[in-house]
Amino acid sequence: MMGPGVRKGVLAAHLVASVGWLGAVGAFLPLAIVGLTSRDPQLVRGLYLSLELITRFVLVPLSIASLVTGIIQSLGTSWGLFRYWWVIAKLVLVIPATALLLLHTQPIYHLGSVAVTAGFAANDLVESRGQLVFDAAAALLVLLVVTLLSVYKPRGVTGYGKRKLLESRLDATAVVDQHRRAQRGRS
Repeated sequence: MMGPGVRKGVLAAHLVASVGWLGAVGAFLPLAIVGLTSRDPQLVRGLYLSLELITRFVLVPLSIASLVTGIIQSLGTSWGLFRYWWVIAKLVLVIPATALLLLHTQPIYHLGSVAVTAGFAANDLVESRGQLVFDAAAALLVLLVVTLLSVYKPRGVTGYGKRKLLESRLDATAVVDQHRRAQRGRS
């Protein structure tokens, strides 16, 4: 288990990374929608250059930081990584979300590199641009679900969690019994 100072530091890092990731996706989505619907070639070029930078320097680092700090936090606290279903659900949602983000960086980087060319028009690569809107909307939905799981922590202990709870209760009972025996021996 982590000490209180380390636990709070990891929690703070996790909250900053997770809220930052959610906010960055929340900002990415309307920019991707404008990039898809606008007919102004300069605006579209600027948006895709911005989205490339947001992806490279904000989305990717925050998604990885959120995943890593979440795992560290779960391993160092009583929540555990596999003790509660809500923690497993978050893991099952965040790992693929991070992997898909890393996979989908290539189309974003491609749109950014094409956008700088003089011949880029507002109606070029519409399918790729539409995919960015869909991906950002799906990511936003997943991150909102993960946030709700973190706040509400639905009940449900896994089989592993039940065994760990039983072990800790048995250990606590053994300590109490040992203390009682020691007290009797002194009297």
